[in-house]
Amino acid sequence: MPHQPLSGRIAVVTGAARGLGACMTRSLVRRGATVALVGLEEAELERVAAPFPGRAHTWVADITDGAALADIAASIQKRLGPPSVVVGNAGVATVGSFLRSDPAVWRRVIEVNLIGSAVTARAFLPGLLATRGYYLQMASLASFTAAPMMSAYCASKAGVETFAHALRVEVAQHGVDVGIAYLSWADTEMIDAVVLKELRARMPWPGGKVYGPQAVADRLVRGVERRARAIYAPPWVRAAQVLRAGLPIVIMRWFRNEVPSLESHSDGAKTGLVGAGGRADERHPD
Repeated sequence: MPHQPLSGRIAVVTGAARGLGACMTRSLVRRGATVALVGLEEAELERVAAPFPGRAHTWVADITDGAALADIAASIQKRLGPPSVVVGNAGVATVGSFLRSDPAVWRRVIEVNLIGSAVTARAFLPGLLATRGYYLQMASLASFTAAPMMSAYCASKAGVETFAHALRVEVAQHGVDVGIAYLSWADTEMIDAVVLKELRARMPWPGGKVYGPQAVADRLVRGVERRARAIYAPPWVRAAQVLRAGLPIVIMRWFRNEVPSLESHSDGAKTGLVGAGGRADERHPD
């Protein structure tokens, strides 16, 4: 029988209604875990959970709402038990020129991606302390490669990377491990914006390549099984990490003359959150 470190364990995945969160849910269940799906879209959460009766359960919450997430953490622990794995996956993005961006939308990206990640960790760490578990923070290649037209997303991902590094040191004494996932482009609805397609088209190989979300999720879950400090998907992102000190200069030189064209592919107006998940966030009442 194959070794299954996640067999019988409880895992929590935020942003599980679609994209990588949904794919990670499937992979975690197939590797033996019982998964608590957390997100904004009740119908989509139920759709993801439906093929796994008794193994996938859903809770609806905005991850920036600390009181609501604390209540959900208590509910999950009462119903399923303390989690051994928590994946801080929920995130949103906006694209376009910073100067033309809607300040409220720009701020919302920071609130969801950075503040929401901290709220998630705060809500679920008591359970992870009980199990000596593992927290995986979803970051990005954008954590250290600040691409034009993505200032809010890059800033938020740089923030969550540093947050996770600091958290790792603090909780190590309690037997809790913290990992960071560094991702390139996964083929989800979030990357369908026209300006992102143009940005990818202008990136040097393999920076613009798009990867299947289930293959990315499977790699992430294998990293979860190892309690990895860093997970790179695809593997070449590790090389970019090694070269990160010089990347801002490279990006400046590569894209400096491309920005006017990229701006022309945005509509020139204030842009909202991208993808179906972003639209769901915008519909959600404050």
